[in-house]
Amino acid sequence: MATSGTELGELADDRPLLGRTSTAERVADILRTRIAEGYFQPGERLSEESIGKALVVSRNTLREAFRLLTHERLLVHELNRGVFVRVLAVEDVEDIYRTRRLIECAVVRGLGEPPFALDGLEKAVANGTRAAREGRWKGVSTANIHFHRELVALAGSVRTDELMSAVLAELRLAFHVVDDPRLLHEPYLVRNLQLLESLGAGDRDGTERMLAAYLDDSREQLVEVYARLVAEDGTE
Repeated sequence: MATSGTELGELADDRPLLGRTSTAERVADILRTRIAEGYFQPGERLSEESIGKALVVSRNTLREAFRLLTHERLLVHELNRGVFVRVLAVEDVEDIYRTRRLIECAVVRGLGEPPFALDGLEKAVANGTRAAREGRWKGVSTANIHFHRELVALAGSVRTDELMSAVLAELRLAFHVVDDPRLLHEPYLVRNLQLLESLGAGDRDGTERMLAAYLDDSREQLVEVYARLVAEDGTE
């Protein structure tokens, strides 16, 4: 049945929402990136006035962006105090790794026949190696995140990509608390290369086993360091 002119007129009344929502999403993208880069640190209060002036956006738009990022568990709203970058609990970190194991291992298990499209993984390994050589350990962290994002991208699923991006964005909240990023990330440069070589050889089963062990070791190491730092800081 055709839509009536009256109904289309009502739909036209929603037109202003398009601009506002689009702007809020763009603001959320900017803030999400800044949080991932550590520009805004876990526990830091976000100033509506300062951020609104810097980005030249309205308070309503900014609040909608905050709402989106709160839904993604990157921000938390505290009544009568404001909006803060979320501080993960140790249990959050453990849950993130359980989710990563489910997603990443399933992707490798479900790959078709080799050869696989490994250009993105190769680039991430090269970027991580270069950052380590230059002593840029946050850059190593970023390259590692990109490696795992590209690994999941092999599934060719937009929904899986979006889920993994959200999980990795949360994980970086934990990384920012760690006081020695080299200790945390350096051991996985070699292991990323090993995963890449295993995929290059077409060994899905071997890659999945390596990946599961990799994620278990990474979880154990990060949880140990993170639990100590959070306890020392008294934020949990």
